[in-house]
Amino acid sequence: MSHSPAPRSAPLPRRRFLGVGTASAAAVALGAGASAHTPASAQRSSADYPFSLGVASGDPHHDGAVLWTRLAPDPLAEDGTGGMPAEPVDVEYEVALDARFRRVVRRGTAVASPELGHAVHPEVSGLAPGREYHYRFRALNEISPVGTTRTAPPPHTLAGRLPFAFASCQSWSDGHYTAYRHLAEEDLHLVVHLGDYLYEYPADGTVRGTAVPDHLATETTTLAGYRARYGLYKSDPHLQAAHARFPWIATLDDHEVDNNWAGPVSQDAGADPAAFLERRTAAFQAFYENLPLRRASLPVGPDMRLHRRLAYGRLADFTMLDTRQYRDDQPCGDGVRAGCGDRFDPDRTLLGGAQRRWLLDGFTGSDAHWHVLGNQAPMTMTDHDPGPGERVWMDPWDGYVAERDAVLGAAAERGVRNLVVITGDRHQNYAADLKADYADEDSATVGTEFVGTSITSSGDGRDLGPQGADFLAANPHLRFVNEQRGYVRCTVTPGEWRAEFRVVPYVTRPGAPVSTRAAFTVRDRLPGVAGAV
Repeated sequence: MSHSPAPRSAPLPRRRFLGVGTASAAAVALGAGASAHTPASAQRSSADYPFSLGVASGDPHHDGAVLWTRLAPDPLAEDGTGGMPAEPVDVEYEVALDARFRRVVRRGTAVASPELGHAVHPEVSGLAPGREYHYRFRALNEISPVGTTRTAPPPHTLAGRLPFAFASCQSWSDGHYTAYRHLAEEDLHLVVHLGDYLYEYPADGTVRGTAVPDHLATETTTLAGYRARYGLYKSDPHLQAAHARFPWIATLDDHEVDNNWAGPVSQDAGADPAAFLERRTAAFQAFYENLPLRRASLPVGPDMRLHRRLAYGRLADFTMLDTRQYRDDQPCGDGVRAGCGDRFDPDRTLLGGAQRRWLLDGFTGSDAHWHVLGNQAPMTMTDHDPGPGERVWMDPWDGYVAERDAVLGAAAERGVRNLVVITGDRHQNYAADLKADYADEDSATVGTEFVGTSITSSGDGRDLGPQGADFLAANPHLRFVNEQRGYVRCTVTPGEWRAEFRVVPYVTRPGAPVSTRAAFTVRDRLPGVAGAV
């Protein structure tokens, strides 16, 4: 990459890392640089400390990852600036083999610009595959906490083991992020976040015993509002610890923008489409600013590329889907409906034509043992009616039956060795067989889905309520339902996938323990849940 001098209007740190070069024009525009890491040190809390939101890494490749931080000494500032001046600031970063930074392997500078909320997303490359690195940042005479990241294995090699976790749905108002404290202590290589990183609803600090500023106690629709909302959520130390400990692969669902939005359509009847696209533009920009995403995901107005593939050697391919941006509006409304014929319309799409073709092409091109779909809302059928009728939610794949059947059929026809769908959204845990035709429970099982519960959303939860009991009675392909809070820990080997549903008994007060409520396996070349272990 060619380099040219970058504008510098903010003071440089007192001591520069040795060997730091200037950033390119593209790096200035995108908050990216030439290269940056160390284990998490104690977080500073002084009023002018710029790293109040911690550090993160994401989208690991075999030779690198994207690093992230956002300068925000006042993360809840009503104007969305995070307490930063309207000036660019140099942010230096380094990557090392050791936590004390005695063996630094990459250094660089990124420019944190006010246009991107003073966030930086340097993409580090040239690292060794399949190993852990430490990284850190320096700006405004301060040093960030230290994070660890891990590169993927070499391409075309078969790793013996991949431990990872997936999570979703973390309403700050509904409880404490104790589950993230436990997740950060797991032995993992990465974390997949499947959406609802924040909620646009008015924030309420009652459960947490925390006062919420007035500007956060209303629904957010503006860039300043979304930025401050991320500041609130990302100030949580347990969430910061989970980000600093592992690289994340993140996507969004609905609440990062607006509940149950669909393409250009707001959930609010009669809403001005142009105004909603302005809101989507603001929400997408704030999402990019606050998550460790590569420059390929930089939004352009109301458009953002979130569907992407990441390979973990030949052991697993992660195919991250975007089930919001390109979909048709929900049929028959977006609630639970019976007798909705429109949900079977062969022309209805959840993915959009271009993304569906990209997905199916990936089925053909993959040589991975395990093909993992990162998915926002359940693909499996969840009928609410234990009797002869069907009542289903219109928002997930049950509202787009023909496309679900086409995707699952294509996976079987194109020789996907093992299809496993990991999903969020529902605030419930499921282990499910994916069927070729849900109208016929005797039809072939073509894959497996694990749906993970929320981190906090819907409060404390319980083991199994009436709705969960109805699901088990009405859906023979559902092997397990649970309604507590937590995350799913997966261990993938060439011969087996093991999913453990890690739950906490409460979130409305801090300090909950974690336990494994149930564990299930999938065996190589045998689609469906093999059974509890």
